[in-house]
This record gives sequence, C-alpha cells and structure tokens, in this order.
Amino acid sequence: MRLLGVLLCKAILCFASAQTKMVWWKFSDSNYSSIEGLGWPGEKYGSIQRLPDRFKDRVSMSTWDQSIQSSGLSIRFVSNAPEILVRYKLSEPIGSQSISAAGGNGVNLYGIDSDGLWHWASGQSTISDSVQFAFNQLRPNDNFHKLGREYQLFFPLSNSIKELYIGVPEGSLFKLMPSRNEKPVVVYGSSVSMDGDASRPGLAWTNILSRKLDRTVVNLGFSANGLPEKEMLDCINEIDAKIFVFNGILDPNISNLDSIELVRTITETVKLIREKHPVTPILFSEHAGYTNSYLVGNRLSLSERINKTLHAAISQLKIEGENALYLLTQKELGFDLDEMSDGTHPNDLGMKCYADAFEKKLREIFMEPVGKLKTQIPIRQRRTPAGYDWEARHRSMLALNKTDPGKVLLIGNSITHNWGGKPNPKSNPSWEKYIAPYKVRNFGFGADRIENVLWRIYHDELSGIRPEKIFINIGTNNLRVDSNEVILEGLRFLLQVIKIHQPQAEITLLGFYPRRGYDDRILLINKELRRITRSEKVKFADIGRVLSGKDGMIDESYFTDGLHPNQKGYEALGKQLEVLLKK
Repeated sequence: MRLLGVLLCKAILCFASAQTKMVWWKFSDSNYSSIEGLGWPGEKYGSIQRLPDRFKDRVSMSTWDQSIQSSGLSIRFVSNAPEILVRYKLSEPIGSQSISAAGGNGVNLYGIDSDGLWHWASGQSTISDSVQFAFNQLRPNDNFHKLGREYQLFFPLSNSIKELYIGVPEGSLFKLMPSRNEKPVVVYGSSVSMDGDASRPGLAWTNILSRKLDRTVVNLGFSANGLPEKEMLDCINEIDAKIFVFNGILDPNISNLDSIELVRTITETVKLIREKHPVTPILFSEHAGYTNSYLVGNRLSLSERINKTLHAAISQLKIEGENALYLLTQKELGFDLDEMSDGTHPNDLGMKCYADAFEKKLREIFMEPVGKLKTQIPIRQRRTPAGYDWEARHRSMLALNKTDPGKVLLIGNSITHNWGGKPNPKSNPSWEKYIAPYKVRNFGFGADRIENVLWRIYHDELSGIRPEKIFINIGTNNLRVDSNEVILEGLRFLLQVIKIHQPQAEITLLGFYPRRGYDDRILLINKELRRITRSEKVKFADIGRVLSGKDGMIDESYFTDGLHPNQKGYEALGKQLEVLLKK
C-alpha cells in the first residue's frame, strides 16, 4: 500500500506539471561565464566541463577525459516559481559510473532565504539517458518581499550533461545570476578531491565547503592523478586564486616511487606555483588514513609513509625560506571508522568531515574567525531586492577598491547607504557639504545587520586598501531579532575582525541612532558600547544624540519614519561627523 501511495503521488505531480504551461530557459542560449566553479570563466567550453577547450592538447588524455565530468560545477539563479523542472541529457551512459545514480548523474537544488541561510530542495527524478528532476511545492518567497529567492543547482559528479533546460510556470520569475568574481579556492588532487562517492552532488565535500565559505571552490580532482602533472600545473598557474589546495596528491598509485623522488616532486610543485604566485597561500593536506588500516596492516604503513614524505618536503621548503605554506594534518581531518565507503574514499559522513576540517583551516589562514553567536557568523542577505541588488553593490565595492579606495570608510546600513558617495548614483546635499571633501567611501548596505558586514569583510571589501579612518554604524537592524547581549558581543567581535584586517586604521564605533520604539534599549546599548570600545582600544562617538530631545528620546522631526533621517536629520548628522573627520 505504501509503494502504491508513492507511485500515485508521483503520478499526480507529473499530471499537475503537464497541466501547467512552462517557460523554458535553455543553457546553450547563455554563455559559460554563468557557471560557478570554473577556474577560467569566460573561456570557450564545449560543454559543462571543468577545463576549457584549449587545454585538450596540453594535459594528459586521462585528465582531459575526467575534466568533462562536471564535479564541483553549478549555476545560480533567482526564481519565485512554486515549481522548477530541470531536464538534460547525459554525455555518458549511466552504466559506466561506479557510484550512485543520483550522485554521479543527478543534480541537486539548494535555496537561500532572505537572511542568507541555506535550504535543500528534494526533487522527484527520472534518471536515464534523458533526465528530469521536478521540484514541486516550493516556497516561492520569504516574508520580506515577493521577488523570489536565490537557488544554486549543483551538477553531476562523475558525468557531464548536455541540452540543459530549466522550466518554471508561465508568469514566474527566472533570472540567471552571474558567476562570482572573487578569487576562488582552487583544489587539486586525486579521486578523494573528485568527490565521486557522495550520494548526491550537493554532498560532495568541495560543494559543502563552497556553501560553508560562501565562496567559489574550483574542483580539479582527477582519479589516479596523485602526482601533479607539470602541464596541469601550468594551467592552474593561470588562475588568480585565493589559495591553492593540494589534497591527496601523494596517491597510493605512486607508492612504487621512493621518498626522495616524492619530496622533489612536491618542492618542484611549490616552486612552479611560486613563479606566478609568489605570495598566494598554498595548503597541503595529509593523507586522511584508511578506515580499514587496523585489519589491513599494509595500509597503515602506506599512509604513514605518505605523510612523512609530505612533512619532509614542507620542512625543506620552509628551511629554504618558503612562506605562506600550510599543512592540514591527519589529526585535524579526524576521520572515524564509518566515514569512508571503501576504506579509502569518503562517504557522505566523510564528505562533511573533509568540509568541516578544510573550512576551519582555511578560515585560520584567511583570518576569518567565526563565533558561536548569530551576529558572529558571516552571512549575506537578500531582504530588499526591490530597492537594490545587494550582491551587485558588493561587486561595486570590490571594483572601487582598485580604482578609488578612499581615505575614510563609513560602514553601515540603509541610513549610511542612502546618504551618498560612491557607489551611489547621487548624494544627499549634506554628504556633499560635510563628508565628500574628506574622501569618504560609503560602505553602507540597506537592511544589513552585523553578521552581513562580517560577510562583506571576509569577502574582500577591506582587501587591497589602507584607509586612515573607519567609522562603523551598524546594528539597528538587529534590534528586532536579537537580544542586547547578542548585539553587543557581535559588535565586539566585528571590531576585533576589522582590527585584524586593517590594523593601521583609526577605528571609531558610532552609537546607535535614535529609533522609534527602541529608546530604552538604545540608551542601554550605547552605554555598553562605550565600555566595549574602551576595552577594545577603539574610539566611540554618539553623533546620533543630536537626533534626540532633551529627555534622550527620539525627536521625530529629524526622521521620515522613525528610523531613516530626513533632510534635517542628515544635515545634523553631517555636521557631527565632519567634526570627527577634521580631527
């Protein structure tokens, strides 16, 4: 009876889809720069594959054949559709794959809510040479707006797809998002990096890692390809990476080579990378060990030899003066008994183990600490898409860092965002009068909370610039969702992070401006902020006090809605901020 019910449910869903007029987006009508996970975006790709066409005659046939597989690749789009259909054809027969049909040949859909939290969408699938995934009864919107949510569709791990179509009901929004232009994490390795044993694409450890870091991860794992090919390293060297990660490069298939030769290979690999990337961090991962090594004794000695060889190579490089070279140890990976499918390759539990360990190590290298409170965990947001494109503004900030870094940064939310200065198309008169002469960059993002500013810092908005002063006014949007303690500790954490990334800057935390309905809380918060700034050795200024009456309560004549200043309010704030800018 249960099986009959499942079949009946599938039939009803298929019938409902058939009755709905769908509008189809065809991938071949787009360009390959929309694919996430490519190391060479904008290049010519014959299909949804990991290496561009021009590498075909440069790398080995084995590497090229595996590069056609789409492990680690995905696309992002925005939609408010209650139903999304994905159709495609497979390049290779299912029978040639050694792992599950869903992982090797299927797709995975994840959605992000307006507060930036990830959610997984299960789908009804039919997998053969022609594949369809139906994602039904989706929540099309959040409470903040009706303009849909962001989705990320992960592609098959050990097959490639062609003739990709995505369908949504007529009248629904579907908008493809561009690939991110931040520096990616580049992972090179053997089959343990290729993620072949995950039960579905989203559970591949490099895909989990990309969601955890919310950053592009380029998967260049190729089975039985432990020793890096010079030709492949030449290709990798073309990527402007955030970090180069070598995972599982001492594959067991090279166990016949002596340790001296292996050390030489590792040192030559690093030196080749350094020819083009003298300061980019390089991370090597030890062999995670074999979960069946106790009963299969030779496996223990093999993994120990591999890790000793890696240690010897890294020690030699550091003696020679090599910097920005890091090691993720077997202990840090922390594999347990049941986290490998065959004693060698990670299963779904092992995939998460890998992702957790790499996230922790990479955040240490990137100086991106994460706390336990919500305000201490970096996350982006999409709460006001009708007003502005949050991600596009972030891209504008990165571009301005290269062309117009500014001497002073003003970090904030919509109150700062609406005030003026680049990248705004126009400015409030008070900005031009009191602030613009001091070369102030506007780092305000409407609807931002403390944790959103933390994300922006971790995603390079403070990279490549050296401001003299930084003013921070953030946290009022946390009042409706967080306690005073969570807000205060989040701001303390944010100050510590900014000091790490901009140690030369004079930092001033501005007190919360008055807000209708929150007078008592804001008075308490500002009192505690004075104490926090003293302990953190930064400055504090309560310039918003000019927007209050003699009783300390909000003076509504300075506001449009009890939160956002009107022209009179911006004029008053501008005068106060200019005093600080002159010092």
